Amino acid sequence: MKFKPLYFYGTILIAVVLILVFVTQQNDKQEELSDNKISQEEMPRDDVHSQFRNQNDSSPSKENLSEEYHQKLTELKKTVEQNPGDTLAIRQYADYLAAAHQNDEAVSNYSKLLEIDPSRIDILFNLSFIFYNAGNMDKADEYINRVLKLEPKHVSALYNKGAISATRGDTETAREIWNRIVNDFPESETTALAKQSLERL
Repeated sequence: MKFKPLYFYGTILIAVVLILVFVTQQNDKQEELSDNKISQEEMPRDDVHSQFRNQNDSSPSKENLSEEYHQKLTELKKTVEQNPGDTLAIRQYADYLAAAHQNDEAVSNYSKLLEIDPSRIDILFNLSFIFYNAGNMDKADEYINRVLKLEPKHVSALYNKGAISATRGDTETAREIWNRIVNDFPESETTALAKQSLERL
């Protein structure tokens, strides 16, 4: 069984889908992104995943990005070029690039942030998702392992580790990880996703 992510701004909707969790910091300037919807079917409607929903509740793509969105990309690019040490601007620019499916540029900018602070779990998550969605399980796993090294009991990272294992065809490892989530973190919102994913194995 092949798994595709729906959290973040994924472009593929499949009936039997597992969800990767995208952790992002919110700030005033990012609130205009809060309505961009990444997935119409399974993305939670909480603060963590609200960043990429839009007012029309449609998934952003290269074709339907608004002129305002393109203008914001241009503004952020200029800001980053003029202030290469502004980590907030780099983060915003990378997020916009990723939502616009400009993954190479997004990876480049996220990587700049990791050079400044290698312990940025939010950035490691974003990079893991990008590579997962591109089908590069080795890189996706590399970044999610870095999250777990920093925070071994990070429930969302554990879930993602299971999704990567399932995508690779290692259903036993996926089952073990998701059962651990169900048993060890019963109060977590991610537990419901783990239960659903176990049913799909």
